[in-house]
Amino acid sequence: MLYIGIMNTNKKSKINQLLSTTPPRVVLLSSWLFNKGYSLDLLKQYRKSQWLESIGSGAMIRCGDVVNYHGAVYALQVQTSSSIHAGAKTALGLLGKLHSLELSPKKVMLFGFSGEKLPPWFVNYNWRVEVGYHATAFLPSELGLVDFEIENFSIKISSAARAIMECLYLAPEQQDLQECYQLMEGLNNLRPDSVQPLLEQCSSIKVKRLFLYLAEKAGHEWVQYLDLKKIYLGAGKRSLVKHGTYVEKYKITVPKELA
Repeated sequence: MLYIGIMNTNKKSKINQLLSTTPPRVVLLSSWLFNKGYSLDLLKQYRKSQWLESIGSGAMIRCGDVVNYHGAVYALQVQTSSSIHAGAKTALGLLGKLHSLELSPKKVMLFGFSGEKLPPWFVNYNWRVEVGYHATAFLPSELGLVDFEIENFSIKISSAARAIMECLYLAPEQQDLQECYQLMEGLNNLRPDSVQPLLEQCSSIKVKRLFLYLAEKAGHEWVQYLDLKKIYLGAGKRSLVKHGTYVEKYKITVPKELA
């Protein structure tokens, strides 16, 4: 009986340590917990005792917690070292860069590096928003990310400069170019030293040409401080839309209403 009492005390001690060292409203991954010394049997006991509840294979939350996609992204970044992050319009919204304030966005855009996939527990869980995900290598995975505080934890999201490039990566098929220009208009305080490495290391000719064209069109002063000689813009023409207007300087065809 004494042995059983000690075991129960140890279980409570470990769960108390877990709950005191991890923020609420985040996902807890079984693989991460196992590496920290929480056996699968112990995690099963925690679920049975209603300290933790499963939200899918290999993923749990505190019982009674309401967890949104931020808490899921936190788990991916902190517990699996994933580069998956909020990007494009979602990041601009979090940074307060959208013209219309979206308090409750119906869709969030996540980006990860080429080959990275959202795990099944993430895909199958109802986050109460539509999740769009893009795995791409057009930018280095860690370049241009910033820490964003959400209540009692933080996640990495795209900086404003990276986010607008992600918008342009999706354009024109999944992101309206006219809206991209409206978003670019609001980015009058970008720092050239943060934009320069993104443009230098971006592998998408379309994104780089569009970025510079829209920034110049918006009349942003920071554009003049970029070293364009270090930015490879490729050769040949790029037609982004049919029956558009050709921009000679950047060899791109854009919508007539944009030109």
